[in-house]
Amino acid sequence: MKLILFVLQDAEKLLDLLTAWKAAGVSGATVLFSTGMGRLHLTAPLLDDLPLMPSLNDFYVHDETLSRTVFTVVNEEMVEKIITVTEQVVGDLNKPGTGILVVLPTDSVHGLIEYGKQTDEPE
Repeated sequence: MKLILFVLQDAEKLLDLLTAWKAAGVSGATVLFSTGMGRLHLTAPLLDDLPLMPSLNDFYVHDETLSRTVFTVVNEEMVEKIITVTEQVVGDLNKPGTGILVVLPTDSVHGLIEYGKQTDEPE
C-alpha cells in the first residue's frame, strides 16, 4: 500500500481533483486546509500592522489564501494512474503553482474500506 499526499495550490480545483481521483478508483480521501512557508512569509509583515482595535475577522486566514492537502491510501498499482489524473486536473506538477505530490510506502493500514465494498453489516 502507498500513502499519497498532495498539496493542491489552487483550492478551486479541489472538487475536480476529488472527482478525478474517485474515477481513478480512490475509495476515499481526507482534505485539510494548509498553508506553506511562502504564504506565511508574505503575510507576516501584515501582522505588524494590525489595527489598534482589530475585529475578529482580522485574525482568521481566509479560505482563498489556503492550500488543500489531500491524502489517501491506495494499492501500488494505482499510483501512476493517480499521478496522471492529478496532472490532468492541475497541470504539470513540475511547474510552479500546481502542487506537490508525495508517494510514501505504508507498512500497515487498518480501517480502510475498499471502494464498492462498504456495508453496514459486519462480515
